[in-house]
Amino acid sequence: MHADQLLPFIANTFDQMPFNRLLGLKVTRFDEQQAEVRFDWAGQLVGNPVQQILHGGVIASVLDVVGGLMAVSSALTRLGDIADAELAEKLGKMSTIDIRTDYLRPGRGQQFIATAQVIRTGNKVCVCRMELHNEQGTHIALGTGTYLVG
Repeated sequence: MHADQLLPFIANTFDQMPFNRLLGLKVTRFDEQQAEVRFDWAGQLVGNPVQQILHGGVIASVLDVVGGLMAVSSALTRLGDIADAELAEKLGKMSTIDIRTDYLRPGRGQQFIATAQVIRTGNKVCVCRMELHNEQGTHIALGTGTYLVG
């Protein structure tokens, strides 16, 4: 599989995950520089019905998802061309080792944008920095994730 085929493949695989569909997540960027996931406000994502803000678990989950995508991008960049079967096998072995989430503000907005960048990557482990903003650019949360990639 060539690099220009990765975004459609990853987006399709991403869309097949029931949890991602439940949250309404869409991959909007996936390259060696940054991963980006967007989702819209929805009533089922509320953590505080009085304040109408996102549930903290939704925030942490979205940061983990975008960090995982970035770790996948980092790992795939080092692989070059790869057969579909080998790619599926490698993706199946990648997982989260650790994640830290810092909640900066209540999760208010109509659309949310989660981004991730690599801090450091190696043959086995990748560390990423993730951020969540709303459509107005308000910084809601940040995270650091460590991912098994090899």
